[in-house]
This record gives sequence, C-alpha cells and structure tokens, in this order.
Amino acid sequence: MNGLVIAVDGPAAAGKGTLARRLAAELGLPYLDTGLLYRATGRRVLDRGVDPRDAPVAEAEARALTPADLARANLRGSEADMAASAVAAIPAVRAALLEWQRDFGRRHGAVLDGRDIGTVVFPDAPVKLFVTASVEERARRRWLELRAGGIAADRQQVQAEIRDRDAQDANRPVAPLRPAPDALVLDTTSLDAEAAFATALALVRERLDTASR
Repeated sequence: MNGLVIAVDGPAAAGKGTLARRLAAELGLPYLDTGLLYRATGRRVLDRGVDPRDAPVAEAEARALTPADLARANLRGSEADMAASAVAAIPAVRAALLEWQRDFGRRHGAVLDGRDIGTVVFPDAPVKLFVTASVEERARRRWLELRAGGIAADRQQVQAEIRDRDAQDANRPVAPLRPAPDALVLDTTSLDAEAAFATALALVRERLDTASR
C-alpha cells in the first residue's frame, strides 16, 4: 500500500471522516482530515475578530498554520463550520493549503478526506470515494455529535446550517463540492458505522483489484 492515495470526499456529517480514518488504519496508511486545515484557518481568522470572508487575512492565517492549530479543541460547532466554509471559498486560501495536502499524500501514500480531494488535490488518485447521506440524516448525526460533546444545539437549526453549508460548498467558484467523474458514490443514509465501513472497504478493494489487472 506504500504510495497509495485514497480520496474520500463528501458533504458535512456524511460519515466520510470516520470511514477515512478506519480505511487508513485497515490499510496501514497515514490519514489526513483536510477539513481541519480550513477549520483551523477559519478559527485563526475569528480569533483576530475578522470576517472569515476577508481574503487577505484568511490567506495570511492559512500560511501561518502550525500543527498545534490542528489540535485545538474549538474546531467544531456551527461557528467553526461556517468559518471553514467561508475561508475554503477563497482561492488564495485553497492555493496556500493545496501543496501542504499534496506533500502529505506523496510522502508515503495516505487516505485524505475533504471536499475536493478527488477533483483537485489528487485527481489521479486510483481510488476515490464520494460519501453522502440525506440532509435529515446528516443533521441528526451532527446534532448527536454536538450533544455528545456537551454543546447545546437545536436539531432544526443544525439542519438549516447543514443546508446552508451544502449550498456554500456546492456553489463556490473554486473547487466546488461534487463527485469526481470516476468516484465511487456511497450513500450512508441507511447504514450504521459498521455497514458503511464494510461497504467502503469492499469498494476500495474492488477498485484496487481492477486497477491491478
């Protein structure tokens, strides 16, 4: 598996992060949640009291990211979600973080999850998964995740925020959220974590077997 890159994309709360982490562990590959890069950038901008849509500030904060920023405890929640989506729509921010992601994957191979891994970061990845689920199910999962983390949240508000995030991600002019033409689409709406992982692993192995023939 050395050198193998697997791209896992999809909208918020579809389960792509959980799948990507488990696939990486199963296949002995490094794992990178690329969304943390944008979340950390958005958080740094918010820390400065600036609108995350401020392109010059957002670019500067993206270039100033440190490993410690990715380990911060306040990278989740609706404020962090929307800030991440806002900075991710800025071309200069995406350019600043693109080579970082590519370097990570090229080093020894990796499983990377995000929103443009299969379309922009690694368009030639031999395996691409696009993980999705209904808005209602994704909102339920995010609501439960927030509650488990001790964050009070209204379920309907969470669903509205996910719809807004989807629209912002899908309609941004740079690297909009969409499946790569050769991506394997996995709808996890009716799947629990174990079933989703088993299905994803089977899809990955089937694609790898096909590519090796």
